[in-house]
Amino acid sequence: MSATKTGVVVRTDAKFVHVEVDGAMLQAAPRGTLYGQDDARREQKNPVAVGDEVVVEMGTTPAGLERVLPRRNTLSRIASSHDPREQVLAANVDQVVVVGSLKKPKFSSNRTDRILATCVWQHLAPVVVLNKIDLVDAEELDAIQATYEQIPVQVLATSAVDGRGIEELRKLLRGRTSVLYGASGAGKSSLLNALQPGLRLKVGKISKFWDQGKHTTTHSQLLRLDFGAAVIDTPGIRVFRPYGVPLANLRDLFPEFQRHSPRCKFPDCSHDHEPDCAVFDAVEDGDIPASRYASFVEMLDEARGAGPEVEEVEGEPTDE
Repeated sequence: MSATKTGVVVRTDAKFVHVEVDGAMLQAAPRGTLYGQDDARREQKNPVAVGDEVVVEMGTTPAGLERVLPRRNTLSRIASSHDPREQVLAANVDQVVVVGSLKKPKFSSNRTDRILATCVWQHLAPVVVLNKIDLVDAEELDAIQATYEQIPVQVLATSAVDGRGIEELRKLLRGRTSVLYGASGAGKSSLLNALQPGLRLKVGKISKFWDQGKHTTTHSQLLRLDFGAAVIDTPGIRVFRPYGVPLANLRDLFPEFQRHSPRCKFPDCSHDHEPDCAVFDAVEDGDIPASRYASFVEMLDEARGAGPEVEEVEGEPTDE
């Protein structure tokens, strides 16, 4: 009888999955049965994701990836506007580190808010990292930081150039499996290089014309850092749409709304068009940041089918 072993997926390619087994890397070929394992897997674009614990058949060449063990969580999105299936970006993580560039490219509250909403839906612990603080003044940084601390979400301010915040980020990552998510050019690779000198991840240049980053990470991969952290680095994606969220639940993905919603006239208020909406009043009064409410309304319109059709392609520059 052939031997099987359990390993962790560190990278997926078109034909093979790179699996860490007993501290060594090997390539395994996914079995066709994985794609019809159950109804949930048939709804997924990729039945195997980075971070998955898998059972590998060692007695074949190449090794065979026989089974994906139950996941404790996933970071997922809708694959694209033309493919409604679930795309799993990472599995079995302790936290999601959302990296946002403050300049070059400019900060995208919409993208950040979508990922934070997904963290609420998928019960993932989020952290917002505001990177490139060397390019902005204190007033601009404080305003963005306050927006997310009022949710509340933990916020770190960093600069890979002058080293501010790097030690705090190292402490946050140590002893955990974290997925790093951010737009192209946000500086994920630069931060990882600063965290572990000698890592030498490729760093992209910023287009002067578009003020956009060029993708240097083209696939998700798990990196084990010397100070005891496991990090799943993900490619920048132009559009992030949360997967599997019913229309009625979108309002629950913005925690600060819940401080005001009990005062809405209607208990099932969507916080969009109803009269006497306490959430809308809180936005008008400045108690809820307008950028957060704008992100919610866009997601609401999108879920209703009224949102813009935007093409998203991994490996291409971001749209902001």
